[in-house]
Amino acid sequence: MAPIDETGQAAQQASPSGTAPPARPRGRASGARMPRWLPRAMVLALALIAVFQLGSWAFHQLTGLLINILIAFFMALAIEPAVSWMASRGMRRGAATGIVFLAVIIASAGFVTLLGSMLAGQIITMVEGFPGYLDSVINWINAHFNTDLKRVDVQEGLLRSDWLRNYVQNSATGVLDVSTQVLGGLFQLLTITLFAFYFAADGPRLRRAICSVLPPARQAEVLRAWEIAVNKTGGYIYSRGLMALISGLAHYILLESLGVPYAPVLAVWVGLVSQFIPTIGTYLAGALPMLIAFTVDPWYALWVLVFVLIYQQFENYMLQPKLTAKTVDIHPAVAFGSVIAGTALLGAVGALIAIPAIATLQAFLGAYVRRYDVTDDPRVDGNHRREPGRPGALTRTRRLWERLRETERSSTAERQ
Repeated sequence: MAPIDETGQAAQQASPSGTAPPARPRGRASGARMPRWLPRAMVLALALIAVFQLGSWAFHQLTGLLINILIAFFMALAIEPAVSWMASRGMRRGAATGIVFLAVIIASAGFVTLLGSMLAGQIITMVEGFPGYLDSVINWINAHFNTDLKRVDVQEGLLRSDWLRNYVQNSATGVLDVSTQVLGGLFQLLTITLFAFYFAADGPRLRRAICSVLPPARQAEVLRAWEIAVNKTGGYIYSRGLMALISGLAHYILLESLGVPYAPVLAVWVGLVSQFIPTIGTYLAGALPMLIAFTVDPWYALWVLVFVLIYQQFENYMLQPKLTAKTVDIHPAVAFGSVIAGTALLGAVGALIAIPAIATLQAFLGAYVRRYDVTDDPRVDGNHRREPGRPGALTRTRRLWERLRETERSSTAERQ
């Protein structure tokens, strides 16, 4: 009888029918093989990460250009009513846009020229009168503090000071940086002007190109949003221009009555800066008239400061709500918050375009948000609703007071 090994016996016991089970491959198990989709998924994930990094890098590199395009778009919206008005009377849109831009450039160049000549003249006057100011300050210090200062000693101390030497060196090294910033600002202004010109001149073509890739229902929404943006931006510019005119006239009357030089130019400065630089524009605008008035009489600078503060309150609580009620109808708190948010996102540019952007968004959403009639509940007006049959607070207080008096009387009678 042939011998049977242990392996054979185990096979016989495991398979009574005599068929041996298939042999398992040695080494790695068959279930541990890499799925076929895993390499493709890894390649796709790496490709998505690379595209995201490339897009993020491109966005950060083009942030300046995108901001310039945004400014140009709002400038085109601001001049759209004037361009459309001239185009409706037979003038070509390109020529109408050029006339509007030419008028704006001439007005801006004339204002900057007058302001520059005024500042140059006042700086020369202040430099020439600096010794007199210094003598008056030295005499006041000697009279009140019993000192013996002289102008020559003060001038020599200033000329020999390390602070002046460091300031001159830093100014000399910073001339190149200032020149670079000026050239960059001019190039940025040219870029904004060109984009704004194209947006305004080719407005119908741009709207047609956008609507051509949208279904008809979406086209109506885009055109409605565009119309709202034009109306709100134009209304914002109109209301601000009117308030700038009123502010300039008021400050011109004050400066002319005080005898401050360059009163017309200062009035235009106050009107433009106070209205088109939100929140802090009034205080920046009032600083220059105060400085010029100080060269005439220090008390005049105080009068200008008082007038600026009083006029600011008049404008905030009486003039601005009436002028902006029909053009940019947004709550003052919302306007202030939008300016802060715009400044945090885009700096000074965000502060300038925040209010018309929020007004456009509010008007667009108001056309699609469904509104209901408000109930007559007194709690809407901040009054507490009284339950039926329950006395008011004054009645309960009076009854409590009467009970206390009755208790006091009864205790007094018992003691007697």
